[in-house]
Amino acid sequence: MRPCLRGLQSSNRSEVEVSLPLSALQHWLFCPRQCALIHVERLWAENLFTVEGRVLHDRADSGTSESRDGIRTLRSVQLGSNRHGLHGVADVVEMRGAMPYPVEYKRGRPKAHRADEVQLCAQGLCLEEMMAQDVSEGALFYGKNRRRKVVAFDPDLRALTLRVADEARTAIVAGHVPPPVYEAKRCGACSLFNFCRPIGARDIGTSWLAERIAKAGVPSEP
Repeated sequence: MRPCLRGLQSSNRSEVEVSLPLSALQHWLFCPRQCALIHVERLWAENLFTVEGRVLHDRADSGTSESRDGIRTLRSVQLGSNRHGLHGVADVVEMRGAMPYPVEYKRGRPKAHRADEVQLCAQGLCLEEMMAQDVSEGALFYGKNRRRKVVAFDPDLRALTLRVADEARTAIVAGHVPPPVYEAKRCGACSLFNFCRPIGARDIGTSWLAERIAKAGVPSEP
């Protein structure tokens, strides 16, 4: 199966030769195996969470640009960076004067991990290259609490974003699919659970049955 990557044609040796989808960074930091199943094996499945997320994105992406209170709102903005080897689409870019401000829409709530922040920061890196402007921050809009979370693109987040991009690109180019590792909270929300079959998933039913047998006082086999 051909990886979901895009080649770059450039004579500039400082530019990355293979372009990575922005979404792959979020997938990789959330779960490297999920990232590989999507971008190497090209597998996808819907569940309630992905459908809710798609509906939210459709709403954000619908309509044309508009201006209000001195801010011009652009929707479904195509992004790309030859320097960092990234491409994708920003849900919303607000133009505050000449300064671009990316806004990414997510269905849930703010998370403990930084996968969403990395995806947003990658959008900022693309905008910096495309518009020759410093982009210092953006925002994540979460559908559950209907609020924005401002994200500063500080040196630590930029470094994390570039490291994740390098790791994901290396794995995807090599066609490497990491082995499954079961984690209840993460795996339970993943639409690719049945494709992945993470280690420990089959043990859930066995452990549950053993517990029920013990509570019922059924003696085990000698």
